[in-house]
Amino acid sequence: MIFNKFYFVLTFLLFITEIFIGRFLDNAIIRPYGGDFLVVILVYCFVKSFVKTPVITTAIGVLVFAYLIEVSQYFHLVNVLGWQHIKAARIVLGTSFSFIDLVTYTLGILLVLIIEKAIHLRRLT
Repeated sequence: MIFNKFYFVLTFLLFITEIFIGRFLDNAIIRPYGGDFLVVILVYCFVKSFVKTPVITTAIGVLVFAYLIEVSQYFHLVNVLGWQHIKAARIVLGTSFSFIDLVTYTLGILLVLIIEKAIHLRRLT
């Protein structure tokens, strides 16, 4: 285990951004898609804050995790577990499946990979 201050600060800033989106934005694009796009980046940064793992391994792991959460929504896992009245469970696990969410998660992770590659190339020069 390690502590990476850079990724931790990014995690904090993304978390604040997610809260802002959830509390103050009520539009047809940023709230439903922007939040999903950013959440995989947030989770990626959180993992990299504490664990030194390869970029691709972490990115794929986060993407699979996001996909599993989304698929659990298809099967109404919150209801199956009897947690439908627990607001935190509904927020974290979600309540409705959307194929477009899978696309936004994928695009978020692609951005992570592009940025990480650019950082790696810059360090080489």
